[in-house]
Amino acid sequence: MTQTINKSALFNASCFALITTAFTFSIRAGILPQLGAEFGLTNEALGFINSMWFLGFPISMILGGLFYHVIGAANIMRIAFIMHTLGIILTIFSGSFAGVVSPYAVLLISTLFIGVGNGCTEAACNPMIADMYTGVKMNKMLNRFHMWFPGGIMVGSLISKFMTDAGGTMAQWQTQMWVLMIPTVIYAVLFFGKTFPKPHADEAMSISQNLKAMISPIFIFLFITMSITAITEFGTTQWAEIILSSSGASGMLILALTTGIMALARFFAGPVVAKFGQTGILLIGAVLATIGIYMFSVVTGPLAYGAAVIFALGVAYFWPVMIGATAQRVPLSGALGMSIIGGVGMFSTAIWQPVIGSWIDTSRATMAAEGKIGEALELAAGQATLQKLLIFPVVLIVLFTIFYFWQKGNKPAAAPAAH
Repeated sequence: MTQTINKSALFNASCFALITTAFTFSIRAGILPQLGAEFGLTNEALGFINSMWFLGFPISMILGGLFYHVIGAANIMRIAFIMHTLGIILTIFSGSFAGVVSPYAVLLISTLFIGVGNGCTEAACNPMIADMYTGVKMNKMLNRFHMWFPGGIMVGSLISKFMTDAGGTMAQWQTQMWVLMIPTVIYAVLFFGKTFPKPHADEAMSISQNLKAMISPIFIFLFITMSITAITEFGTTQWAEIILSSSGASGMLILALTTGIMALARFFAGPVVAKFGQTGILLIGAVLATIGIYMFSVVTGPLAYGAAVIFALGVAYFWPVMIGATAQRVPLSGALGMSIIGGVGMFSTAIWQPVIGSWIDTSRATMAAEGKIGEALELAAGQATLQKLLIFPVVLIVLFTIFYFWQKGNKPAAAPAAH
C-alpha cells in the first residue's frame, strides 16, 4: 500500500530547518563580542570559530549531494538534527570544559557540527522539494524555501538585538544560543514519522560526465568568481556587529535590514534577472556592493543604514544567479556542479574569516598606536577593515565585465530558476 506524502508538512519542516541555519548565522554574529570578552579571544580567534561554520557547510553539502540518491533525505535530515543539537549544546556549555579542554577548542568543534548540520539541510531539502513538485510549482516552492535564509537571518538579528538590549539573563550569549533549539525542535517534530518522496535517480548523467563537464572555461570562471562573491557577502555581514558597532548605527539592525532587503529582492528575482540577464545582474551587483562597502567605511550614524540598502541590493542576487548560471551555462555538470559551486562559496568564506579577524586586530593596534582610544579607536579600526574588504567587489567588477562581453549573445538554455 502506497503511503501518502504530506508535502505541506515536509515543506514547512524544510523551512524551519533553513531558519535554524539562518539563526546559527545571525545570532552567532550577535554574540561574537560576548564570546571574545568572556574567553579572552582575539578577533582572529573569533574568525577561526566563524570559519568552522563555513567549513562544515560545504563538506556535508557536497557529501550529502553525492549520497542523496543512496540514503535519502530522511536520513540526511536525521544527521542534520543530531549535528545541530550537539553543536548548539556544546556551544552553550563550552565554558564548562575548562581544565579538560579549552573553551576555544570546544567552540571550534561545536561550530563545525553546526556547519555540518546546515550543509545537510541544504543537501536534503533542495532535491526533496524538487522531488515533490514539478515545473513552475517546483521553482515557486524552491523560491519560497530559499527566502528563509535571508529572512531567517533578519528575524535572528532582531531577536539577538532585542535580547542584548534587554540586558540581564536575556542578553547572555548562552540564553541567545538556546533560542536556536526552537526551530531545531520544530523541524524535527514536523519531519518525524513522515513519508519522504523517493529520490528521482538521474540516469542520464554519471558523476564522471559531471566532472568532465566541469573542466571547461565557464565552470572554472564561475568557480573562481563564486569564491569572491561569497566573501563579499558573508565577509561583511558576519562581522557587522563588531565592525559597525561604533559607527553610530547598530550592527545587528544593519544585518537585519540587509537580509530583509535580500529576501524581498529574491522574491522578485524573476523579472529583474529577465530584464538584465545573468551577466548583467552580476555586474550591476558588483558595482552596488562596492558602493555599499565603501559607504560603510566612510559614513556614520543613520547614513550607514542607507549604505546597507545599497549593499543588500548588490549582494542579493549573487548566490542564486551564480548557481543558476552554473545550471544553465554548464548544464552537463548536473546537481554535482551546483553543489560544488555552492560549496566553494562557503569554503572560501571559511578561509577568509580568520584573515578578516586579523585585519580588525591589526587595524585596532595601528590606530591605538596613533593615539586613538574608546569609540574613536573602534570606529577607525572598523572602517580600515572595510576598506580592505573593498578589494573583493572591485575585483568582481573587472571579472564580471569580462564575463558580460564574453557571454554576450550566449543565452542560457532557459529562464533562470529562482532559488
